[in-house]
Amino acid sequence: MQTRSRKGYDFSDAAYEIIGACVRVHRELGPGFREVIYQRALAIELAAAGLEFVREEWIPVTYRGRPVGRHRVDFIIQDIMVEVKAISELKPEDFVQATSYLKASGYRLGLLVNFGKEKIDVHHLVWDGQRVAHNARR
Repeated sequence: MQTRSRKGYDFSDAAYEIIGACVRVHRELGPGFREVIYQRALAIELAAAGLEFVREEWIPVTYRGRPVGRHRVDFIIQDIMVEVKAISELKPEDFVQATSYLKASGYRLGLLVNFGKEKIDVHHLVWDGQRVAHNARR
């Protein structure tokens, strides 16, 4: 089933399940830990929710169809890329990084999740093959 956001983006039920798992982790741990702590806790929560995922997945980077390197994304959950941060405020370079990862991965939907604030900060990133659009969900 597809769910439409207030801005008109379509998201699968899986995206909302992932966000729910992130919220549960943040409610229990709160802000203040290193990123790896949230990644480990989120892996436990995703498994408990029955979601299939891969943690720290290597994604190839190509240029003009040729491999030029690779990068590692925090999670691939079903067909959604998830980048985890644990900082006081997301910076423009965090969006640039997540956008580059999403484009290189070939996935249509990415979530940029910041556990470092009092209230969890979740951003949807949508790659349409030409550009990435994003909208915040808090």
